[in-house]
Amino acid sequence: MRSSKASKIISTIVFLSLVFSIIYVIIRIIMVPGGVQIEGERPESEYVLMLVQCTLGVFIMFLPGIISRRFSIQIPSNMYIMFVLFLYCAIYLGEVQSFYYQIEHWDALLHGFSGAMLGALGFSVITLFNKSERVPIYLSPAFVALFSFCFAIMLGVLWEIYEYVVDGLLGLNMQKFALADGKQLVGRDALSNTMKDFIFNTIGALFMSIAGYISLKYEKGWIDKLLIKKIRLKSSTKTETKVEVKTKIEAKTH
Repeated sequence: MRSSKASKIISTIVFLSLVFSIIYVIIRIIMVPGGVQIEGERPESEYVLMLVQCTLGVFIMFLPGIISRRFSIQIPSNMYIMFVLFLYCAIYLGEVQSFYYQIEHWDALLHGFSGAMLGALGFSVITLFNKSERVPIYLSPAFVALFSFCFAIMLGVLWEIYEYVVDGLLGLNMQKFALADGKQLVGRDALSNTMKDFIFNTIGALFMSIAGYISLKYEKGWIDKLLIKKIRLKSSTKTETKVEVKTKIEAKTH
C-alpha cells in the first residue's frame, strides 16, 4: 500500500482515538448498572454499540494493508486517507461523541461520502478484473460508470442489511430507530433514517459515477488518482525467476 507522511499521521491519530475510546467504553460499561437507566447517562446498549464499532474500526484499519500484501495491490494514499477519515467521522465522532444525535443529517452525509468512495472502488474493480493499471479503453465510459454506480448501491444495501441483522441479534441501535435516551421511533419516523441512508448513498455514488464518466470520456485523469492498482513485478525480477526455474529443472534432469 502506498503510504505518505500525511496518511501515517492521520491513521495514527484515528487509531489512538479508537483505542482510547475502547478503554473509556469498557470503564463506563463496568460503572453503569446493568438494566438501570440513570438520568443524563447513556443506555448500556449505547456503550455496547460504541464498543462493537470501535473494536471493528481498529480491525478495519489494518484491513487495507492486509489486502494490499495478500493480493499484491497498491492503494493510493489519498484513497486511504479518505477511508480513515470516514472511519473517524463515522465511529469516533458519530458514536463516541454522539454526532449522530447532535448534528442533524450527520449519518446521511456520511452515507453520501461512503457512496462516493464505493463508486471510486467500482472503477478500481473494473481495472483489477481486466488486469490493467487504467480503465481499459475498449470499455464504454458509460458502461464503466454504470457498473460503478450499481456496485456502490449494492454495497450500500448490504451494509443496511448488516445493520438491521446486528440490531436484531445484539439489541443495538445502528439504524438509529431510537433516540439517544432509548425512546423508539414509530411509523414513518422509524423508516426515515434508513431511507435517507439509501438516498444519500445513491447521490454519492451518482456523483462519483458522473465524475468518473467525464474523466474517462474526456481523458481528464481524475479517476486515475483514486484507482487501486495491481503491483506488477519488474521485468528483471521476472527474468531472474525464469532463470531460477530453468536451472532447477536442468538440475533435476541431470
